[in-house]
Amino acid sequence: MYAVVKSGGKQYRVRQGDELLVERLAGEVGDRVELPVSLRAEEGVLDLEPRTARAEILEHLRGEKLKVYKYKPKKGYRRKKGHRQALTRIRVVEV
Repeated sequence: MYAVVKSGGKQYRVRQGDELLVERLAGEVGDRVELPVSLRAEEGVLDLEPRTARAEILEHLRGEKLKVYKYKPKKGYRRKKGHRQALTRIRVVEV
């Protein structure tokens, strides 16, 4: 059985016990959060009823550094900027 859950404007296909990285969620390490389920499938039968999946927060971390560089040729205009996304690692406890 698997389910498609929504978090941070994205959808993830998960099974019970899966670990995944999602955008930062409010809560402390060890807290349980509920994620809305948009689709659930079991033995080839699709279930579209609105449900929730429960997940446990394992850790908060930051993603890899992304470098953004922009410039305008012949004008001496150069800008360099970095970005690191705030992420949360969760484990799906119940689907």
